[in-house]
Amino acid sequence: MKILDKYLLKTFLTTFTTVFVILFFIFILQTVWLFISELAGKDLDLLMIIKFLAFSMPRIVPLVLPLSILLSSIMTFGNLAENYEFAAMKSSGISLQRAMRSLTVFISLLSIVAFLFANNVIPYAEYKFINFRKNIAQVKPALAIAEGQFNDVGFYNIKVNKKSGEQGNILTGVTIHKKSNIGDGSKTVIKAKDGELISSEQSSILQLVLNDGYYYEDIVPKKYEDRSKMPFAKSSFKKHIINIDLSELNKTDVTDESVANTNTMLNVNELKYTLDSLNKNIKNDIISFSENSNLRVGIPLNKKLEKATKRKPLPKDILSLYTLEQKSDILKIAVSNLTSTTYSIDTTKAELDNKQKNINKHLLAFYDKFVIVFACFLMFFIGAPLGAIIRKGGLGLPIVFAILIFITFHFINTFGKRIAQENEMTPFMGAWLSSLILTPLAVLLTYRATNDIGLINMDVILAPFQKIIKKILPSQN
Repeated sequence: MKILDKYLLKTFLTTFTTVFVILFFIFILQTVWLFISELAGKDLDLLMIIKFLAFSMPRIVPLVLPLSILLSSIMTFGNLAENYEFAAMKSSGISLQRAMRSLTVFISLLSIVAFLFANNVIPYAEYKFINFRKNIAQVKPALAIAEGQFNDVGFYNIKVNKKSGEQGNILTGVTIHKKSNIGDGSKTVIKAKDGELISSEQSSILQLVLNDGYYYEDIVPKKYEDRSKMPFAKSSFKKHIINIDLSELNKTDVTDESVANTNTMLNVNELKYTLDSLNKNIKNDIISFSENSNLRVGIPLNKKLEKATKRKPLPKDILSLYTLEQKSDILKIAVSNLTSTTYSIDTTKAELDNKQKNINKHLLAFYDKFVIVFACFLMFFIGAPLGAIIRKGGLGLPIVFAILIFITFHFINTFGKRIAQENEMTPFMGAWLSSLILTPLAVLLTYRATNDIGLINMDVILAPFQKIIKKILPSQN
């Protein structure tokens, strides 16, 4: 049996390695395509591009690994069945479960490695990747500005005719349009003969020093009739310094999460600690809001009302116990309190919803560490029986089945996470939804492959129709 185990393990490992490398390369190309705007036309050297790709590679593994296991399983067992090697094994008394035993042990070890990778390597790489993108303009400030075009840099649109210097930080022919705070276009234009970019890796401020230039600013008169004259102010300078905050640059992310959401950067223990703090925080907010709301709706009783409550139950019309002037004051207070309380409820509800969504994201990140472990087993127990049933190896039919199954798995997984993030489903169900739905398929395929039933039993489907035909057209004796 050791010879058989070695043969199956060698065949599977060869196929798995080839498939994994090919799929990994394809997903890397997809990453380059998604971030092409950040890489192209910015004079990035080869080392920085390699760092960029290296930090983005680990996040691809949870996608590539299950698909590689699925496709490798279908191809391996499909080849064995197609070449009648399974028939030879079964004639020797070796069942499908026995043939899968050594590979099951390998998948178990691979699942443990996948968990350790997802729990340690991916959070670290995500931390480095996001910070690398955030600080890329600080490491090489000239990357924030390309020649011959306007570049959106913070609150400024900057255009330079030429860049020079070792790091491209010496600028010639600088034109700057300062954005308006009220969003009505640019009302300030700065032109300079030359300038220099100065930055530090320890600071998020990019300093632009301009020399020999002019400062133009449109003035909006208070009187409407004077606006048609389009007045503006002009001044010249020998040296002018502009500080640009780079903390908001390069914030676009493929997972649709900002730098502030650090759930993807944490391992299991850190997620537990963070979730405990977030849950305590939201509970304290709810308690605090409840206590404040109770204090707001309280109405002080007058003496007449206090006496009435001691002697007999309150009348249906409580306002009858007050004078007309008191009634007016009470109604005004009630309307004011109602408006204030409604606004407070809406605002607090929005804040609590955002905090709950943040908790959901952390819970999804927590469950994802374990989903990848189960996904490895799931894809193996779908792929191996399916390959034995369809009896086709190579890259034809197995790829079709693998893509259909994986797209289904990935779509349900993405759908469940999105719904869970919006608090329409528990994070546990959102993270495990795809696995729970496809688990019966794995059980069914394993059962059918073990009992040599086939993928679809046409006799079961056609039997009812055959009975109906026999009743309509009885056989002639």
